[in-house]
Amino acid sequence: MSTAEVDQLTSGASNRIIPILKTLRTLIFFIQSFIFSLVILLLPRRPAAGAPKSQVKSWKRKSMLRREDEDTMRRRALAEDLKMGFETDDGEVRCRWSTSLFFGVKRNALFCRSWIPVSGELKGILIIVHGLNEHSGRYSQFARQLTSRNFGVYAMDWIGHGGSDGLHGYVPSLDHVVADTGAFLEKIKLENPTVPCFLFGHSTGGAVVLKAASYPHIEAMLEGIVLSAPALRVEPAHPIVGAVAPLFSLVVPKYQFKGANKRGVPVSRDPAALLAKYSDPLVYTGPIRVRTGYEILRLSSYLKRNFKSVSVPFFVLHGTGDKVTDPLASQDLYNEAASRFKDIKLYEGLLHDLLFEPERDEVAQDIIVWLEKKLGCSIEK
Repeated sequence: MSTAEVDQLTSGASNRIIPILKTLRTLIFFIQSFIFSLVILLLPRRPAAGAPKSQVKSWKRKSMLRREDEDTMRRRALAEDLKMGFETDDGEVRCRWSTSLFFGVKRNALFCRSWIPVSGELKGILIIVHGLNEHSGRYSQFARQLTSRNFGVYAMDWIGHGGSDGLHGYVPSLDHVVADTGAFLEKIKLENPTVPCFLFGHSTGGAVVLKAASYPHIEAMLEGIVLSAPALRVEPAHPIVGAVAPLFSLVVPKYQFKGANKRGVPVSRDPAALLAKYSDPLVYTGPIRVRTGYEILRLSSYLKRNFKSVSVPFFVLHGTGDKVTDPLASQDLYNEAASRFKDIKLYEGLLHDLLFEPERDEVAQDIIVWLEKKLGCSIEK
């Protein structure tokens, strides 16, 4: 893969928000287009000949929902077809895996996966919350490493992601993702009452995990959390963008910024990992939608104001070469959090997708060592 091809592969919260309106010219053009759209929407329209206006609107809405449902079923079939099991060279199965549907707080069907070691007693459970635009199936190799050390692994696709319900790439509320994460954890904890549970979140998923763990009833179910390149400080390109984002997210929530997915920052130094990610039909590669971008800005703003109130045990990992999320924000979280048990590791030169970098095995090992260290502390107590 050439350097030019690698440069085209982009992902993550900051990469898709910060370039949205790089120049005032682009911002002005968007505002003009928005005002024009409002005028068009407010002008009286003639209903289609032979059909009342309400019927036309109802038909359009049903048609849109039908297309979304068809796309969801297509993605769910692809998610089901992914092979998540593992065998040794002699054909011995080391891991039992399965898929299921979990109904979230808004009764959306969310696609879930689990990987359980076939032998040995579970020492702990790790629940994976993937990042923006990706899906849980990408973490099968990490799950294999965890199950080899007798950890059970569960994962759930966000709404609008992977095999879950919703328009692909559209997140109406990250608060709902936070609540879904808490409800999923509660279900797993009820099924495994004596097994310590951890949450793992990557990028925007890390922000979701940190927000979820801020609720006492969720923190009480957790042994700790792991944050991989979390999106803790995402800023708009211009103050005006931040000012108008709430309005735009209400009026045109599904609108896509056409220029938001142009040349950006690679998320891994491994060309094969980049190619695999962006040729994956379950990875959303379209321009970010207005509401999704606003929700990331809103959650990030909340978290950076509340670092000092963080009390859950955590391990935060970040690459110093990350241009998608801010490694300095992870350092600030570590410095300011009130947690008594906390650790940080900054990987020199590594990019955003830590578990898909050439050093992925080292990163995974560091996470497992931290989980076992935390469990060791708990056992000693």
